[in-house]
Amino acid sequence: MFQTAGRTLALGFGSGLSPFAPGTVGTLWAWALFLIGQFFFTTENWFWIVGGGLIAACWICGQVSEELGVADFGGIVLDEILAFWLVLLLILPAPLWMQVLAFGLFRFFDAVKPGPIGMIDRYFKDCAWIAPGSPTTLPKILWRGFGIVIDDLAAAFATLLILALLSTTQLLPSY
Repeated sequence: MFQTAGRTLALGFGSGLSPFAPGTVGTLWAWALFLIGQFFFTTENWFWIVGGGLIAACWICGQVSEELGVADFGGIVLDEILAFWLVLLLILPAPLWMQVLAFGLFRFFDAVKPGPIGMIDRYFKDCAWIAPGSPTTLPKILWRGFGIVIDDLAAAFATLLILALLSTTQLLPSY
């Protein structure tokens, strides 16, 4: 994991190496880091961190995927971290129960991949021209990394959509 900075980041400082539910452990790690980071970073800082991080994650996740020889290794959790940071950035300040609900929704959408999220995931996994082991080029690495990141962004969008719908229909108590 510590062989390269990219691996350390992609594997969520080891959280993605959990033998049980690495995506969930990575998302929990993201939540903890975000709550700690709120003491040091402003909302504007967080937008830059998440935005820049998503761009960098396309290269990092694609490169680590190439190094490991696996199209979308489950231990790569940088995508979950950044996507959940986006969710938290857009809902906080929120009470703990709402953060827990956001966590549960995000994990559901990321793990089950219903509807469009699953279609996005399958599309990028079926792109044979970016399969690990084929001749490596920067566009292939970036495209593979984008494929790793985009389904988590779709899960984040779905989470935010459900939270917004629940709050506008008065199904969630106001805070």
